[in-house]
Amino acid sequence: MCKRLLGPSDDVWQIHYDALARTARGEDIVLMSVGDPDFDTPEEIIETLVSRIRQGRTHYSPAEGELELRQAIADLETNGTGRTFTPDNFVVLPGATAAIYASLACICNPGDEVVIPEPMYIGYRPMLSALGLTARTVALDLNDDCALDVEALLAQINARTRAVLINTPGNPFGNILPRETLAQLAEALLERGVWLICDEVYSLFTFDEPHVSLLKAATELDNVVVVDGLSKSHAMTGWRVGWVASPASLTRAITAYSGSAFFGCSQFIQDAAAFALVHNGPHVEEMRQAYQRRRDYVLQRLDNIPQLSYVRPKAGMFVMMDVSRMSNSGLVFAQDLLAAQGVSVIPGEGFGEVARDFVRLSLTHKTNMLAQAMDRIERFVAG
Repeated sequence: MCKRLLGPSDDVWQIHYDALARTARGEDIVLMSVGDPDFDTPEEIIETLVSRIRQGRTHYSPAEGELELRQAIADLETNGTGRTFTPDNFVVLPGATAAIYASLACICNPGDEVVIPEPMYIGYRPMLSALGLTARTVALDLNDDCALDVEALLAQINARTRAVLINTPGNPFGNILPRETLAQLAEALLERGVWLICDEVYSLFTFDEPHVSLLKAATELDNVVVVDGLSKSHAMTGWRVGWVASPASLTRAITAYSGSAFFGCSQFIQDAAAFALVHNGPHVEEMRQAYQRRRDYVLQRLDNIPQLSYVRPKAGMFVMMDVSRMSNSGLVFAQDLLAAQGVSVIPGEGFGEVARDFVRLSLTHKTNMLAQAMDRIERFVAG
C-alpha cells in the first residue's frame, strides 16, 4: 500500500513542505499552498467543548456517532432540502476525508473502478490507491465554467465501475455543478447500478450563485452519498468532524467500517459540533464574505498582469492561476516562484493533467498578506 500511495502528488506537495521548512528557518515566505482557514474556531464552540470535557464527556462514542450530532445534521438537511432525514441516514467520522474513504471502502472492492471528473481534489487519488481502486477520469471544460459533460462521463462506465466521485463546489477551481447536471447524473447512474458520491465541504462558501445539494437535486436517493463536514465552514480543520449521508443500508455498513477503523469520534468534539450546527452564528457568513472579498482582490490584481489569467471561482477558498504564457508546467512555475520570491503555491499537476498550466493560490490570508503575495508574483512575472 505504501508504494501505491507514493506518486506525482508527492512532488506537488514538496513545494509546500520546502516552504514550511524555510519558514521554520526564519525566512520570509508567504504560504499560499494550503487550504487551512486563517480564522479561529468561534469562541462559543470552544467553550462548549471545554464544558463538555469538564462534564465527563471523554469516553467511547458509538461508531455511528452521537445521536445529538446526527439529529442536528438530519434537521439541517431536512430543512435545507425539503426531504425528511433521520439520524439513521448519517454516520459521523473523523473528517470529510475519512468519510469519503469509508464510503469507497464499503461500496467498492479492490480492482473496481471509480470515475472522477478532472481536475480533482488532490487527495482523491491516494484514497483510491490505498483501497486498490482505479480512477477513470473525464475532463471538465475549463473554457466553459468547468462544465461537466454527463454523456462523456457515462461513456467511461464499464462492468468494473462501482462509483462516481464528484466535488461541488469544487476544489481547486471553485466550480458549481448545476442542479440539472446533478439530477441527470444521479438518474443515469441509478439506472446503471452505480453509486454517486458527492463531496460538498465548500457548500457554504459560494459567491456568484447558490449551491444545490445532491440530496435536493436527485430524484431518488437510493444510490446517493453526500459527504460534508465543519472543517471549512466553521474553521474547524483540526477538530476532524465529517459525516456521510446515505441510504440506511449503506450507513450500517459504514458504521461497521468505522467501528473497526476508528472506534468512534471523541464525545466532546461531537457535542461541540452539534452546538455549532444548532446555534449557527454569524461567523459562517462573515467568513464567506471575507473569502469573496479576497477572491475579488486577487482577481483584480491578476487582471492587471497580462502574462497571467484565471478561471473565475464561484465558490471555495482558492484561485487557479493560468501560467501557460510563462511556463509549460505549473510545477516548474511554482518551484521557480518559491525560489525567486518566497511564495508557495500548489502546481496544477496535482489536480490532474488537464490543470498542468495552472497553479493554485489559497485565499486563507488577510488582504494585506494577499497584497504582499501578489506584489511578489508581479515582480516574478516581470522578471
